[in-house]
Amino acid sequence: MNAVLVVGATGMVGGLAARALHRQGASVALAGRNAERLADRSRLPGDCPRRVFDAYDLDGCAALAPWAARALGRLDRVVVAVGVAGFGRAESVDEAAAEHLMTVNALAPMAVVRGALLLLEAGGAIGVVTGSVVDAPPQGMADYAAAKTALATWLGVVGREQRARGVRVVDVRMPHLEGGFTARAVTGEPPGLPPGADPVAAVERHLLAPLTDAPGSPH
Repeated sequence: MNAVLVVGATGMVGGLAARALHRQGASVALAGRNAERLADRSRLPGDCPRRVFDAYDLDGCAALAPWAARALGRLDRVVVAVGVAGFGRAESVDEAAAEHLMTVNALAPMAVVRGALLLLEAGGAIGVVTGSVVDAPPQGMADYAAAKTALATWLGVVGREQRARGVRVVDVRMPHLEGGFTARAVTGEPPGLPPGADPVAAVERHLLAPLTDAPGSPH
């Protein structure tokens, strides 16, 4: 049975991933920002271990994997679904919002992964959600796209570094989803977007399937 840490479990993608992994028989530890929602999410059968964290506490982010390994007895997989949207032309985004976008979308996930790499052994895997914005960044999303692209570039290098160890790092280019993520932007108003993909199907295809295909996963 896999032991999996899901970071960002109070969001839509992380919550769907946690429930699906539990159905597949994994032991799951949950980390999220919203304490009340996290407590509710942890009430899967058997009560999952849970921890509240703040994306601005990078040391705390790095400590999530060691905590999960202690809580679960070991750690085989890590899912990182942390992020916040932001919109507006570059000159209209203030520096506080720009810092927030870079911290939450890039530095915090990097810290989580850094902490996990110290623990994962051959056959381990990490899936980190970036997004299709990396491949085709639209106007009015320069800061958000820059943060996600920075994370994607970092993951690409880390993945090559870890290959010899047998640890797989998956950059999850999640498509635009239905579910209101853009409505909770930290700055600006979202542009007109086409209908999003079905979240359940997208999480299964883009996030869980690559992790399941990693060596050492149960089928």
